[in-house]
Amino acid sequence: MKRRARPPLLVSLGRSQIAASTATMVDFCTLILLVEFGHVWYVAATVSGSFCGAVVNFILGRHWSFEAAHEGVRGQAIRYAAVATVSLLLNSLGVYVLTEYAGLHYTISKAISALSVGILVNFPLHRRFVFRTQKYA
Repeated sequence: MKRRARPPLLVSLGRSQIAASTATMVDFCTLILLVEFGHVWYVAATVSGSFCGAVVNFILGRHWSFEAAHEGVRGQAIRYAAVATVSLLLNSLGVYVLTEYAGLHYTISKAISALSVGILVNFPLHRRFVFRTQKYA
């Protein structure tokens, strides 16, 4: 069985961090706009921002970070949605706990949560589960 080549670990890690940074900018801008100008509750705005960032990150991950556009988008999207849901819950919980109980500003809480979840949860799951390479006969 033959595997399609994927970028080496450090290449995909670097690319995924750039993609995640881009997605995080979308996420943070959405969060801040909704809270500061839309007067949306910061936890609800965190969910909305995370969703927007997830869409950006999926597109960049599929086409650039993990070079997995040759695989079926449907399967990747379903797996990504599962990982994104876990990520969204962990990020939202982290923002809530750090803001309500640690007394941090919601943007600081979001930064800490996003960085922790991104490196410890998202990258490994994206590389090994979402954008995994398939075996071909």
